[in-house]
Amino acid sequence: MNRHEQGKAMFQQVFGREPRPGNYPDFLDITVDHLFGEIWTRPHLSVEERELVALTAVTLARTDWELRGHIGAALHMGMSREKVVEVIIQLAYYGGWPVANNGLRVAQEVFAELDAEHDD
Repeated sequence: MNRHEQGKAMFQQVFGREPRPGNYPDFLDITVDHLFGEIWTRPHLSVEERELVALTAVTLARTDWELRGHIGAALHMGMSREKVVEVIIQLAYYGGWPVANNGLRVAQEVFAELDAEHDD
């Protein structure tokens, strides 16, 4: 399996869906090849541990779009909502209260959207 195929398979495992090109397909190819095909497939950390690292990083960076995606990925991979919330609460001490407040707001929105999908 080549690097791109490995990256697509890892992306599918993490997010539960195929990568979508959006407006910048070249950037997606770089992300799939390098980030998911090389970094996420390295040894010594499990995929679940890597997801916790990613969830932490995007929470601290206050990148809401990516945070929404990684909350969804964490849930897809079996992490409980309570665990996601607990990670974000702990980050208040490392990134500040506004970081945690923002993360909790985004998590609440994602949870509400998922609940609404299941009610349909």
